[in-house]
Amino acid sequence: MSDVLSQGQADHAMRNWSHPGPGRVKIGSREHLNMFCDMLLETHNPYKPAVIDWPTLSPEALQRVTSLPIWNIAVQKEGSASISVETFANTVDDPLLRRALEMDGNEELRHKAVLSKLVEAYGITLEPEPDYPAPKDPEWGWMAIGYGECIDSFFAFGLFEVARRSGYFPPELIETFEPVIQEEGRHILFFVNWAAWYRRNMPWWRRPWFVVKTAAVWVHLIWERIGLAKGLDADGAVQDTNFTVNGTGAVGVQLSPAQMIDLCLEENERRMAGYDRRLLRPRIVPFMARLARRFLK
Repeated sequence: MSDVLSQGQADHAMRNWSHPGPGRVKIGSREHLNMFCDMLLETHNPYKPAVIDWPTLSPEALQRVTSLPIWNIAVQKEGSASISVETFANTVDDPLLRRALEMDGNEELRHKAVLSKLVEAYGITLEPEPDYPAPKDPEWGWMAIGYGECIDSFFAFGLFEVARRSGYFPPELIETFEPVIQEEGRHILFFVNWAAWYRRNMPWWRRPWFVVKTAAVWVHLIWERIGLAKGLDADGAVQDTNFTVNGTGAVGVQLSPAQMIDLCLEENERRMAGYDRRLLRPRIVPFMARLARRFLK
């Protein structure tokens, strides 16, 4: 996508995309690979963090932003994600898939740059960043990032909408950050289609091990988020980082678990609605959310 596109054109292009070929697309086929790679590449929004015009905040709004307990973990997650995606991309031979993965990794790195510019603009002090070592198992690292984003983005979609509706932050700040949230939607759409394509194209004898590996990734991610829910980091230190799950109170609105799930499901559907319906959608987290919703008033 060209940098000469207006902001409105770029925003529309990143949210709306259809594959030009007609008819059914077989999951696992070359056409399927072309489709989900082209989706990511052609919906890229060329905004540049260095030229973002961060709005001036009132003292009250500035206090709300600087007091959020998310900035250290958010910057570090994006830094780690970019390294993991880049490492896996280097193992891929197919030029189109590799180019799409490199785009994904560059966008993760750009998210980190956006967050860094935000904290700089509003005087937020961060802890020193740790090193971001490449994962020893590139496939595991990429899967952990992809499935982890499926979990985090589902809740972030709802939480971001809570912040928008409540007016807790200025509309200008919400709109400034909006492209980052939509990019996460593109990333998880790309990932779940890659996972289905990858599984279909591996030798039959590898598939049982891949199923076990996928289950292990999910166990790891759930255990990690249980620790975050308890306010603990990997070293057992107390942290207040589980913002995407229980952060509605931090943006000025108190929602019941049932209301939050409903909003997350609604926003998940809305953010995926503009992309070709033949692409697979994330299913595991929405399914679990609907299952949990049945037991909530």
